[in-house]
Amino acid sequence: MYIYQRHGWPHFQWDQEALITLLASVRHKQGRLIGQMMGLGFSLRSEAMLQTMTLEVLKSNEIEGEFLNPDQVRSSIARRLGIDTFSLIAADRNVEGVVDMLIDATQQFEQPLTKERLCNWHAALFPTGRSGMHKITVADWRTGEAGPMQVVSGPIGRETVHFQAPDASRLDPEMQTFFDWFNHEQGLDPVIKAAIAHLWFVTIHPFDDGNGRIGRTIADLQLARADGSAQRFYSMSAQIRKERNAYYQILEKTQKGDLDITAWLDWFLSCLDRALGATQALLGGVLQKAHYWEWFATKSLSDRGTRMLNKLLDGFEGKLTTSKWAKMAKCSHDTALRDIQQLIEQGVLVKEESGGRSTSYHLAKLPADRCS
Repeated sequence: MYIYQRHGWPHFQWDQEALITLLASVRHKQGRLIGQMMGLGFSLRSEAMLQTMTLEVLKSNEIEGEFLNPDQVRSSIARRLGIDTFSLIAADRNVEGVVDMLIDATQQFEQPLTKERLCNWHAALFPTGRSGMHKITVADWRTGEAGPMQVVSGPIGRETVHFQAPDASRLDPEMQTFFDWFNHEQGLDPVIKAAIAHLWFVTIHPFDDGNGRIGRTIADLQLARADGSAQRFYSMSAQIRKERNAYYQILEKTQKGDLDITAWLDWFLSCLDRALGATQALLGGVLQKAHYWEWFATKSLSDRGTRMLNKLLDGFEGKLTTSKWAKMAKCSHDTALRDIQQLIEQGVLVKEESGGRSTSYHLAKLPADRCS
């Protein structure tokens, strides 16, 4: 028996006393983080928000096994938020759609959640009308023509059914009850409401595909309401991605349990608490990047060199070589070598000691007087 088949659904219950300490920790960290960010300048806040939302889009898709181009995601978000950044690039339709959904949810967090709004998100997620090679119902609830909606794993013929969603005939009344609850004040703590909303939505599973990503976006919308701000400085999906196995396990256990969802709320709050803690590392990176640009302002940098340094500061993976520079900067090998040599002469890049044909380079450490 699944949770939606229980008598009393969807009137969830939980032990408030068991959660009070954890909830207080989360709310304290949220408030402290917002305070820290408001103490920064506009450009630093924008950079932190850009990094956070890029992370949110990438990791929410990775949870579902889909990997997007980070540069495309970053550029798409920067354009929509009007954030100045280097070398904006065109993004694929699927990237633009995922970004559209998150931007609408977080920047319009005060707007009510409706079927039309969710269907617009769904259409943005699946611009071709297909999930992989399979044609799906887009911008409307699933029809049930393909049989029960099941979450399964394992080889064909020996699948394990982890969950079976409510029948398609129940979707309209189920979702209307959800919308009525979500759009009205119940006296709930808004973070608790985010946790319940995510569980409730993915349990109904109203779409053919994309329910996990939309469910996490609904949680993001509600967390923006909890913060009272469209500015996002922490990523719940990034933390869920780190704990993906535990995430699926607690969802399955809760959906196969009764209406007492204390264990799910405890897990969600704990995960959010860790997500807020991880943001301190992101903030440190943003501040370090700002210090680097203050230092670079004293140097003589070409436009190409500026763009490449920005890529390094954004977390360049692997070792930087002349050939990689030429490829990313779309220039000749000789031009790349001259660019790099100019930066070495100014103390911005450092040549690795290994040398040889695979010579690589890295950013110089910030001077001590630039680190504070």
